[in-house]
Amino acid sequence: MKNKLPAIEPTKSELEILQVLWHTGPATVRAVHTELEKQRDINYTTTLKLMQIMTEKGLLKRDETEMKHVYAVVEEEHKTKSHLLQKFVDSMYKGSASQLVMQLLGNKKTSSQEIQEIRELLKKLDK
Repeated sequence: MKNKLPAIEPTKSELEILQVLWHTGPATVRAVHTELEKQRDINYTTTLKLMQIMTEKGLLKRDETEMKHVYAVVEEEHKTKSHLLQKFVDSMYKGSASQLVMQLLGNKKTSSQEIQEIRELLKKLDK
């Protein structure tokens, strides 16, 4: 039986906001906007509107007990990424994680440290 998947999938812009909040924890729009500006040029009102939409969609929750509203992520980072990765593997690799891994390792120079980490993970999965 598969885990119940989240009904709402974040857009690329929403994922950028989620990444900031997963990294910083709950934050105001201003704090999130400051972090986003380090990555690309974006208007404050765009950040604000996106975060309001994300709250309406159930991706964020807003604490309104203080003068400045503080936003927090509803779903854990791991759960959201697992869902998006599974959807990607299903649609692009017909559900085959091994095909995805072979493609990744074939397309990119993998360091010896990364290869060692992969071997350790495979040993754990083997047990």
